[in-house]
Amino acid sequence: MTSAKIKQDRGTLAIKAISYFSITAFALACLFPFVLMISSSFMNEREILQEGYKLFPKEISFKAYDMMLNNSTALTKAYGVTIFITVVGTLFGLFMMSMAGFVLNRKDFKYRNFFSFMIYFTTLFGGGLIPTYILMVKYLDLKDSLYAMILPGIVGAWSIFLMRNFMKAIPDSLYESATIDGAGDFRIYWQVFLPLAVPSLATVGLFTALGFWNEWYNGMLYIQSPDKFPLQYFLQRMINQTNIQALINQGAVIDTADLPSQSIKMATAVLATGPIILLYPFLQRYFITGLTIGAVKG
Repeated sequence: MTSAKIKQDRGTLAIKAISYFSITAFALACLFPFVLMISSSFMNEREILQEGYKLFPKEISFKAYDMMLNNSTALTKAYGVTIFITVVGTLFGLFMMSMAGFVLNRKDFKYRNFFSFMIYFTTLFGGGLIPTYILMVKYLDLKDSLYAMILPGIVGAWSIFLMRNFMKAIPDSLYESATIDGAGDFRIYWQVFLPLAVPSLATVGLFTALGFWNEWYNGMLYIQSPDKFPLQYFLQRMINQTNIQALINQGAVIDTADLPSQSIKMATAVLATGPIILLYPFLQRYFITGLTIGAVKG
């Protein structure tokens, strides 16, 4: 083996070592807040007030989770509401946005540029809170309805454009062949586009599902019945009630060190983010597949 080859091998190893170290350090930096959140949710309230949040608490406490599980029925209902609006909203959203992307990419659609501009226009200007509230409550009669949390998030302009751009990577010969075989527009969309669009559907679906899972604003505006509260809004109300209870106890000259007003914030974050984090590993391979979608073989 020549000295030049040895130097080249050493240089390659050095670059790999630096790359692996950098990626590992970056991954640990991203993982640190999540680990701190989990460990802090098991901390004693007195220790948090005295020493702050820590990775390794001196004493393990389950008081924050006990307080939340005391409302297990309401918590279960909130989970059910969030799962319902996430599943229904994501499915309908993917159906609507994929069809919009399919139509806007069709060269034989005469008004595709006009509708593309109208969709893009919504990213620059909006009606505002008051007209939206009047529309949802007075005209659509969605006050205290779960659909008030689903309809506003079904369609996203950027997601439609993402689906349209993905359509450009699909050869027109596939549509022409399907048309010659007698397939209609919807059949071409359903049997040709959707099977090839799995990576883009997974990407758009993940972001759409995240939006529905973190839904709380529309729940605050339109939902009145406690059994229809979404998870995020329910947990936020629970934190506020805990803080109010701490103030009441202080006014009653009661030691509040045992009231988990701080650790419950971390516990609610764990319960809110845990399930949706488990969804990503099942979609990761579609993101990797999406990197090679636009490749053309000779």
